[in-house]
Amino acid sequence: QVQLVESGGGQVQPEGSLKLSCRMSGFTSRYYVVGWFRQAPGQEREHVACLSSTDDSTWYRHSVKGRFTVATDISRNTLYLEMNNLKPEDTALYYCAATVPRTEERLGERATCPLYDYWGQGIQVTVPS
Repeated sequence: QVQLVESGGGQVQPEGSLKLSCRMSGFTSRYYVVGWFRQAPGQEREHVACLSSTDDSTWYRHSVKGRFTVATDISRNTLYLEMNNLKPEDTALYYCAATVPRTEERLGERATCPLYDYWGQGIQVTVPS
């Protein structure tokens, strides 16, 4: 059973930085896609970034490109989201998520992250205006 546990959220001033971590366990397949999505109050969930084990390809939503970086440390079974130059519109509940495709998944061929099968409990990121 895949389990995901986020940590590292909090409040930071505009233009500040935060690094979210997600401890992952229960993966048995060589193929997986892991990433982050977020949901602000009264708004729909939106993909933030994701990474594929097939080829280490990544996908970022346009509004975070150049500011956020998604990465994994397999030796620590941990997924990260490094967020720089944070803006008030980044305020949301952030979720670590994963899916286990049956075959290779190359994110460069996709318009967005795939649908996820697993996600964590969420962690708050607040950037006051």
